[in-house]
Amino acid sequence: MGYVNAEIELSNPREPALKKITVRAMVDTGAMTLCIPEHVRLQLKLEEAEKREITTADGRKSIVPYVGPVMIRFQNRSAFVGALVLGDEVLLGAVPMEDMDLVVCPSRRELIVNPESPNIPQARVK
Repeated sequence: MGYVNAEIELSNPREPALKKITVRAMVDTGAMTLCIPEHVRLQLKLEEAEKREITTADGRKSIVPYVGPVMIRFQNRSAFVGALVLGDEVLLGAVPMEDMDLVVCPSRRELIVNPESPNIPQARVK
């Protein structure tokens, strides 16, 4: 299918005076969380809550900062999440996508709002 990217807006709800930033994020349904580079953490003045151990795709383990809260916005959807600080680009994982009820459209290679619920996110809570 190739890479899917999306423009998302990130902000720090604890610092409402800070400007929101718009970033191009790699959408990865195989990843779980939001990952941000250090320069994004600094711009949003996100506080470290704790350290987390991660395992990268090549099997290496690392300890990285876990920061938050982060407000994510995509089109008419939003979510509050924590973020792992690593890498050189923003990576949008499955948990925030599920929280905002977003889906990947493989034929168009883009992130979209779930067409079955275009006006308000739906969630399964069974």
